[in-house]
Amino acid sequence: MQVRKNKATVTIHEQQYDIVSTESVEHINRVASIVDDKLRELHKNNPYLGLNRLAVLTAVNAVHDLVKLEEEIELLRKEINKLKG
Repeated sequence: MQVRKNKATVTIHEQQYDIVSTESVEHINRVASIVDDKLRELHKNNPYLGLNRLAVLTAVNAVHDLVKLEEEIELLRKEINKLKG
């Protein structure tokens, strides 16, 4: 079975990228928009950092958010298991 791939051209911090994914074009655009927003926010607070450092800080912040959500999900699972008895 062949997996359908979608392609979207997105702009992140004034740079265009072609992204190919099995996710929908809407999903690709949403993710790119969030990355662009986070990168712009970091650039606003750190205007002298180059794009590479901004990109790494954006990735660190995104992974931080992911880890916090995973921890929250685990706490909720434990709470559900307690309630189930």
